[in-house]
Amino acid sequence: MMTPVEGKDMAPAVTAAGDRLEDRDSSSRSTVTVGLLRLAVLVVALLAWQFVAGAFDIEFFISKPTEIWAQLSDWITTGYLLDNLGVTLQATLYGFLLGAAAGIVAGFVLGLIPLLGRLLDPFITAVYSLPKLALAPLFVLWFGIDLEMKVVLTAVIVFFLVFWNTYTGVRETDEELVDVLRVMGARRRDMIRKVVLPGSLTYIYVGLKLAIPYALVGAVVGELIASNKGLGYILMSAAGAFNTAGIMAALVVLMVIATLMNTLLNLTEVYVMRWKRAGR
Repeated sequence: MMTPVEGKDMAPAVTAAGDRLEDRDSSSRSTVTVGLLRLAVLVVALLAWQFVAGAFDIEFFISKPTEIWAQLSDWITTGYLLDNLGVTLQATLYGFLLGAAAGIVAGFVLGLIPLLGRLLDPFITAVYSLPKLALAPLFVLWFGIDLEMKVVLTAVIVFFLVFWNTYTGVRETDEELVDVLRVMGARRRDMIRKVVLPGSLTYIYVGLKLAIPYALVGAVVGELIASNKGLGYILMSAAGAFNTAGIMAALVVLMVIATLMNTLLNLTEVYVMRWKRAGR
């Protein structure tokens, strides 16, 4: 039989569990509402676009959603889009992964070794100040016009965005937590694993999210400069033919790719940082 004391002890726990379930239901309803509102905004924007383009006879400049859809359907049916999409995705993903990995490692090394960070800071800043796209002609000379050039250009652009955020995250580590672990006799690798890495994850993911659109920029610009395949090549061909619908269709594909990559990154962030929610 439950004693009065036990009943009192269980009441707050039951209340807390109920509050959590209520919060989850509220969050689910909020997510559905936001999703429906986003869909409504998209539909209204497309309808307005369609109307304005026809009413003011400016289809040559902004095309129409229906014409863009027709262009995309034609590209998909003939396989033209998939052939070129694969080339751009390959350069984007390889460059993103290479640049992100290098940026995270460099950010941690320089963040954990302050003397090395101060020593290399002016050199890194000088290279970072260069317009990255201005390096494209040099990369063409070094790597040719194949995949390697686009991957390197993309990786260089991504590297600095991820590096600076990672470096900042490591330098912003809570010194009090480090001191507590040091007093408890923790080794350096334990402090890195239990304090520095978790504390810098938010900064790292900010850098990765910022780098996604720039990774696409690097790949597409590389294709615009020298390529006979890829979404950059599609853009260049459509512009040369004054095909506004083709240009817009290629841009829509790029937006979809960036959105999907960002969604995937958000899912990994939720999984990797699940400990943050568990502690709440």
